[in-house]
Amino acid sequence: MADSNPKREIPSGLKKMLELDVKQSKEFVEFVNQKYPIETYRSHLKSLEISCHGIPWLVFTIAGLYMTNSSIFINILLGLIIDIVIVAVTKAFTRRRRPAYNVDDQHATFKSVDKFSFPSGHATRAVMLAMLFTFLSPLPALLWLPVIVWSVAVSVSRVVLGRHHILDVLAGVLIGLVESVILGMAWRSEEQAAYIISMFGGEDPWSSA
Repeated sequence: MADSNPKREIPSGLKKMLELDVKQSKEFVEFVNQKYPIETYRSHLKSLEISCHGIPWLVFTIAGLYMTNSSIFINILLGLIIDIVIVAVTKAFTRRRRPAYNVDDQHATFKSVDKFSFPSGHATRAVMLAMLFTFLSPLPALLWLPVIVWSVAVSVSRVVLGRHHILDVLAGVLIGLVESVILGMAWRSEEQAAYIISMFGGEDPWSSA
């Protein structure tokens, strides 16, 4: 009986590159673990993981939008939606498995998509948000360095935690830059954001007259 889901043929050049990526990623994790045992600071790596998780960012953005009606939250939400769509479609298409040494202890994940590794969604999101807060809607200059360091730390932690191969993260960084360009093109002004907000409600029905 023929296999209803035949394995896709991978071009030999791409296959060699992926095999090299797997090898170098594992060697990098082993090197880091020998120098600085990962288990001693794994909780910190997990904190970085949570700090760039999509669900907390969505909750934070929607809450900020509800409480302030500020245009920045409309644009952050737009960026998150762009990121979710691009990463989900890319993962579903590439279907690359996570590293064999990954410990599956992530929280609030969608197994149908999050079991795949390419690209790193945390890297795309971290870079997109860093670009948003330093170029598209800049925070005070004093905060630029912490935002950039956070973005880099999140990206590197994905390899150290064993969640992704190096190529997954590099692709995530590149895609995050592309997402920021798309977000810049789709950026909503104060007036446009106010119009969008007005479409989803007026007076709070629980407020007093």
